[in-house]
Amino acid sequence: MMGKGISRTDGPLKVTGGAKYSYERRDSGEPVVGHIVGAAIGRGRITRLDTSGAERAPGVLLVMTHRNTPEQGRLDNDNPVSFTRARPVLSSDRVDYFGEPVAFVVARTLEQARAAAGLIHIEYAVEEGAYELASHQDRAYAPKTANIGLETRTALGDFERAFADAPVKLDQSYTTPHMFSMPMEPCATVARWDGEDLVLHASLQALAYSRTSIANTLGIPEERIHIDSAFVGGGFGTKLYVHCDSILAALAARQLGLPVKVALSRRQMFSLVGHRPESIQRVRLAAERDGRLTGLAHEVNMQSTSREEYCEQTATVTRSLYAAPNRFTNHRVTPLDLPVGEAVRGPGELPGLMAVESAMDELAHLLDMDPIELRIRNEPELDPERNVPLTGRRLVECMRVGAERFGWSRRPMRPGTLRDGRFLVGYGMAAAIRMHFQGPTRAIVRMERDGGVIVKSDMTDIGTGTYTILSQFVSESLDVPLERIQVMLARSDLPRSSGSGGSWGAANTSVALHRACEALKQKIARTGAPASSGAELAAVVAAHFPDGVEADGAIVGQWDDPNFTKFSAHTYGATFAEVGVDIDTGEVRLRRMLGVFAAGRILNPKLARSQLIGGMSWGVSAALHEAGYVDVRFGHFVNGDLGEYYVPVHADIPALDAVMLDDLDKDANPLGIKGVGELGICGSGAAVVNAVFNATGVRVRDFPITLDKLFPGLPTP
Repeated sequence: MMGKGISRTDGPLKVTGGAKYSYERRDSGEPVVGHIVGAAIGRGRITRLDTSGAERAPGVLLVMTHRNTPEQGRLDNDNPVSFTRARPVLSSDRVDYFGEPVAFVVARTLEQARAAAGLIHIEYAVEEGAYELASHQDRAYAPKTANIGLETRTALGDFERAFADAPVKLDQSYTTPHMFSMPMEPCATVARWDGEDLVLHASLQALAYSRTSIANTLGIPEERIHIDSAFVGGGFGTKLYVHCDSILAALAARQLGLPVKVALSRRQMFSLVGHRPESIQRVRLAAERDGRLTGLAHEVNMQSTSREEYCEQTATVTRSLYAAPNRFTNHRVTPLDLPVGEAVRGPGELPGLMAVESAMDELAHLLDMDPIELRIRNEPELDPERNVPLTGRRLVECMRVGAERFGWSRRPMRPGTLRDGRFLVGYGMAAAIRMHFQGPTRAIVRMERDGGVIVKSDMTDIGTGTYTILSQFVSESLDVPLERIQVMLARSDLPRSSGSGGSWGAANTSVALHRACEALKQKIARTGAPASSGAELAAVVAAHFPDGVEADGAIVGQWDDPNFTKFSAHTYGATFAEVGVDIDTGEVRLRRMLGVFAAGRILNPKLARSQLIGGMSWGVSAALHEAGYVDVRFGHFVNGDLGEYYVPVHADIPALDAVMLDDLDKDANPLGIKGVGELGICGSGAAVVNAVFNATGVRVRDFPITLDKLFPGLPTP
């Protein structure tokens, strides 16, 4: 059921510069430029604010502060859909986190705006802040829900009794740091007003949600807001939310009567855009001596804020992964004076699997058992907590296929025993699981009189290939050549989707599009003329529909779809890693990596493989590189730039291999399609962590694995 691995239809536009991103749009002439001034303290209030020098500076058109910013809607934490909440900016003299906007300068050029910003004099009354998770755990509390409304706590059986009685038990804590999604294109907006209507060219992932958020912030009807995000240079969750660039650009454009553009600097992306929150996780496993789990508990405490709660669904990865009759999962959040957390690629799965799959590897070592065998022995027949079928469950097949391809049988059972020159060599693996989501989505297909086809959806392409796969899908469904298909995306006047994010975009839009294509063919069939090919369809349209004909298709969200009650829907995978650790320096090098995945029907294996490899690279980064460090005196991220926030470069990532099983999960949806965008990140970090232990015998539980944590435990050369 694999589709064709064709290259991206938008590729030529991008390599020739023809694809215009938000900051480059000039639909209404050259915009003026805004620059954001961030707070220099972590908590307190503004006591003195002098903008006179900036207002007199060359080219300056406007200086906005809390003293002259128009009234905006208030942040409503009772709104369960965080993507649609109001996002007021410059609304008071309070400072809640370092870098929070305290002024906004608009000038003719960026250089003028930045120079004027330096002339603003601000004094603060500094208050004591809480910036460190570990030392403020006494503040932790149980949130009402985890992300997207999931339960924060689940319990089955009597875990505490099972753990106390178990002949083999593991009780360990793991920590994951603050992490940031840093797309190549920073958050950027060009805003203009056309009478009472706001027109935004903005870098956003989900236009319908963003439109509601902006309406709630500015206090204007949604139908007055027109968003265009034709090209988005990466999202990774960052652009699911409206940020201050869009709101400030809109406010200034209305006041000046001019188009205004704003782009966050790379440093501002570290404070003005949410991040994956730091977490402390406790995993407890109770097992028989044959490895069968009798109890499993996963408890998480993570950073949040007092002004807005964010609870990443970290412990949910444990709920459907392994069988155990006695179970307990729980989330708690600790409010700190830091930027609020937001979805970052693989929210919940990446940090959760770093802990759980490390713990499973530790248990296998305690039992002197192969880690794959341990996982297979705990393979559930039904969802362990919901007691419904696990649709498309091919995790064991992923592990077995991966083991054979990777050469897992060569893995040394005793850590630290395989050498290659001065390198200690180790093998590690981890399982992957990722929830399959479904959001309300509508799409329109139109066939013109000349046989050309137009596809319409407000779905965005965040670099994942949406333009391509939707063209492919319609081409196959209607038997129309690709070059005759025009895909119109990412405008808020087009049919509403749930956007791109959460690995839901391709599946949701394709199913809606399938229904639209079927409805279109039915309309044409009602003419009575035979039409079994694309050419015949075009001939019937030309004869009977002189103005063309269109049809739409839609799906409901998962909360309204009984299929999501009858089944537990996920995607699965297994990742294998080989590392070398320099015995003299402790330097860790990834030598090779393989991922085997079951993600339903694959529409375009070339694009899907790219997504999976990108996710696997991110997992390597989580294991060995990425961490945001907070100065606990002042509350700022001390490594808030790409010079010091380490991510892998080409030399760190060898040729990775991603294999997709030929799959079709019709219990997930009629087309059997699920998402792959985030699956590659799930478990890949833990595979590297486990490989480092196998190479060295040193178990690091505070991620990422850096030299200071690994080197002291290395064996003497």
